[in-house]
Amino acid sequence: MDLSTQTHLTTIRQSLLLREAELLASIRGTEQARRAELQSAAAEPGDHKDWSVGLEAADLEEAQENRELRELDQVRSALARLDTGRFGDCVDCGEPIPWKRLLVQLEAQRCAACQAKAERHR
Repeated sequence: MDLSTQTHLTTIRQSLLLREAELLASIRGTEQARRAELQSAAAEPGDHKDWSVGLEAADLEEAQENRELRELDQVRSALARLDTGRFGDCVDCGEPIPWKRLLVQLEAQRCAACQAKAERHR
């Protein structure tokens, strides 16, 4: 592996570790906010409208947290592929994923063609 590739992989690892830390902080913040909201809601009287607005906000927060948890799994998977030397290879066809694609989406597991196939089959 040449020095340029090693430098790129080091930069990618640092970016993935930074994103992992950001996601963990956001998830923890969401969980803390949810606990505080539950305590506040239990302590304050409210009507059905208040309850409805609270449920809608909770649904949005849950959707955001689920998206962040999925991304966290993808980031950790990319870090594992870096550790095993499989980073940058498509998990379906084994061909190299173009650097341009990886730079846009560091956690990409598939080349564009295999990703399109996977999305069609969902």
